[in-house]
Amino acid sequence: MPQEQRLAEVFVELADTLVLDFDLIDFLQRLAERCVELLEVEAAGILLTDQADALQVIAASTDQARLLELFQLQSRQGPCMDCFATGRPVKVADLAADPDRWPIFTPVALDAGFSGVLALPMRLRERVIGAMNLFTATSTGPSSGAATKIEQLGQAMADVATIGILGQRAAHEHHLLSQQLQIALNSRVIIEQAKGVLAERHQISVDQAFAALRTHARNTNRKLTDLAQAVIDSDPATLDSLRPPR
Repeated sequence: MPQEQRLAEVFVELADTLVLDFDLIDFLQRLAERCVELLEVEAAGILLTDQADALQVIAASTDQARLLELFQLQSRQGPCMDCFATGRPVKVADLAADPDRWPIFTPVALDAGFSGVLALPMRLRERVIGAMNLFTATSTGPSSGAATKIEQLGQAMADVATIGILGQRAAHEHHLLSQQLQIALNSRVIIEQAKGVLAERHQISVDQAFAALRTHARNTNRKLTDLAQAVIDSDPATLDSLRPPR
């Protein structure tokens, strides 16, 4: 299959994230594997931020690459760390020629058989959500033209994946927001019903009933919705505690 056709298929694959059965781990694992397939690198690793904005290893084309990415996180040193911090690509064609740049990371990478690295940011405008490492195993590295092509294609793949991930996160957050809104609406219905019950039972205004509910909920450290439900259920102790003073 011509490379251009295969590239088109991969970009379509990476863009397809808003499906019901979307699996983030499988998606990023495929991204790492496609990088090795199309960019002529020996291995790829992907790190993403968690809910606390801390980087975590999420996918790698080989276990060796995964362990190297974990080592970066543990030592807090390496191309992926710099790439994530700056939001810019970090590339070193020959790690052995620049051992002082990452004195802890470089010997471990060389021992693992990797001699060069290209770290690409996973970002959308100012938001950086992770980084993707591409490892090479030859000290000479690709030619200048080939290296530029690898960086451009790699960054394009990272960008498409980032847009998809952020879109999926936004959809998930929208779903959660919709759930929260529905819960709030349901709670409001219960509270309105309780106000009516309390107003009728104690012959007070609806506003006075609502004020009594809120005050009692705060004083007893109960959720307003739970208290309102107890009123609707005609709980004797609750109704008596909400009786206005004579």
